[in-house]
Amino acid sequence: MFDSDKNGVTVLKTLTDTLGDSINGYRDAATHVESEQFRQMFIELADKRSTIMDDLQAELGRLGASADRDGTTLGHLHQSWLDFKAGLTGRDDKAVINEVERGEDYLKEKFETALKSDSLDPTVQGVIQRAYGSVREGHDRVSQIKHSLEGQPSA
Repeated sequence: MFDSDKNGVTVLKTLTDTLGDSINGYRDAATHVESEQFRQMFIELADKRSTIMDDLQAELGRLGASADRDGTTLGHLHQSWLDFKAGLTGRDDKAVINEVERGEDYLKEKFETALKSDSLDPTVQGVIQRAYGSVREGHDRVSQIKHSLEGQPSA
């Protein structure tokens, strides 16, 4: 048996679970926004996250492990809570963007924590670093939109 921490299996599984939450969150957000521009952006970002997940899962396979693509229980509970809240209060584009940006902050933090690990195999570190570039790009894109909407009233 191999040392999961040294090989990065535990870290990769955590990141793939969190990416699953991100993919599910983007797809859910795409169904709740009014703007076609935002809908297309969320679909595009979900697709990009799916590609990142494929890369991380390929690395897990190389290490003799696997992870599912469904996300975490906490992520599913969060989505259920958002759906319930939306049913009570409604969702507008600004509210959806705010929630997506919160998820982006969480995902970015997970990747940054992983990259600070001193015990990762250099190959695993490289895979995570490449994935992080895409995560950071998506985060920054959503963050810019959120900040541009801050001065506008909610619908």
